[in-house]
Amino acid sequence: MRDGWSHQPAAKGGCQCGAVRYSLPAGPKKATLCHCRMCQRASGNAFVPLLELLSSEVVWHGTPATWASSSLAERGFCATCGTPLFYRSGDTTEIMAGSLAPGFTFTPTANHGVEARMPWVNHIAALPDRETRPGLVAGVTSHQSEET
Repeated sequence: MRDGWSHQPAAKGGCQCGAVRYSLPAGPKKATLCHCRMCQRASGNAFVPLLELLSSEVVWHGTPATWASSSLAERGFCATCGTPLFYRSGDTTEIMAGSLAPGFTFTPTANHGVEARMPWVNHIAALPDRETRPGLVAGVTSHQSEET
């Protein structure tokens, strides 16, 4: 995956409020979707798209809060707005792709934790697509950082 990275600008991202930001000057080793129960609970979602890098390759601006969710995993998040940002184990950090700023694209190459995959996930592609209702968005005042 690192070869494809060189065709894109360095990725950056962060939390909703902008207190914790990161940049990824090196390309990810891989991109995966994790369906394990720990990732489901940590993200509040059915699965999490993750970009794997060496921890030393992630440049932080602001300090994420962390919580050891198991003997294997440390979860990073913004203490102010609660945005989940990463999962870390040993010298590897896996960035939660939903925290990336717009403009970076990737294609996951594998599913992990499939024993906990929710049965409806395989049918997502067949669902009808709808854009967010313009009237709904027009009346919303966002408190999110413009950088994300």
